[in-house]
Amino acid sequence: MLDAARYYESQAVGLGGDFLSKVESAVRNIAEHPDMWPVIRFEIRRRLVHRFPYGILYRICPEEIVVVAVAHLRRHPTYWIGRI
Repeated sequence: MLDAARYYESQAVGLGGDFLSKVESAVRNIAEHPDMWPVIRFEIRRRLVHRFPYGILYRICPEEIVVVAVAHLRRHPTYWIGRI
């Protein structure tokens, strides 16, 4: 995620910060409505990040919500499977 923010910032001043802001907003939304987003595989849900080709992959556990990855949706889309 931080590498992506640095890349976007190198493309345009402020774009990296905007990316991080959109990710933060999406995470807050997940915390408020964890069941809202679809299960894509192995009980992992995906919330898309507005304006950027990223998704937040997470699992709802009894005591917490676990973010598995902030994943680029066009590069190695299943690399996160080894994390679960």
